[in-house]
Amino acid sequence: MTWTVAPEPYGSPVAAALWRAYYTEVSDRWYLLHEGRRTPPEELEREIAAGAEGGLAAPRGGLLVARYAGEPAGCAGYRLLDGTTAELTRVFLYEGMRGRGGAGPLVRAAEDAARAAGATRMVLDTRGDLVEARALYARLGYTETEPHNAEPYAEHWFAKRLG
Repeated sequence: MTWTVAPEPYGSPVAAALWRAYYTEVSDRWYLLHEGRRTPPEELEREIAAGAEGGLAAPRGGLLVARYAGEPAGCAGYRLLDGTTAELTRVFLYEGMRGRGGAGPLVRAAEDAARAAGATRMVLDTRGDLVEARALYARLGYTETEPHNAEPYAEHWFAKRLG
């Protein structure tokens, strides 16, 4: 089986399904860890609707979808923060697709797209409980840095030069 990665309009049904799965998982993980329950349904729907585009539209950003054997399997987005810095966001693979080698090509495709848009540096933030994400970023050459934003759920910040 092979992986492919290609741009996807953020408003497509594939993108919407991936955003819903991503947000549900990261939100539920936070609530389960801190409050012992899942995300309240009304909050989940409100936040899914509010964050659908997330700045991932041309010309300042984009969404990439990874497919495994032709089927949507995950996504990654990027958005330019300024003329030379891009932010990596929404890196996600469906649970059944993890461990099959798709995360690396997906992140590298986002780096390539950000580089093509003029970025020389990629930054990201993540939470402490997302240990798999932190391990992935370290494995792909990202180094932990000082905070570059004041996002309320961010606990770890990473950066990488895009050579």
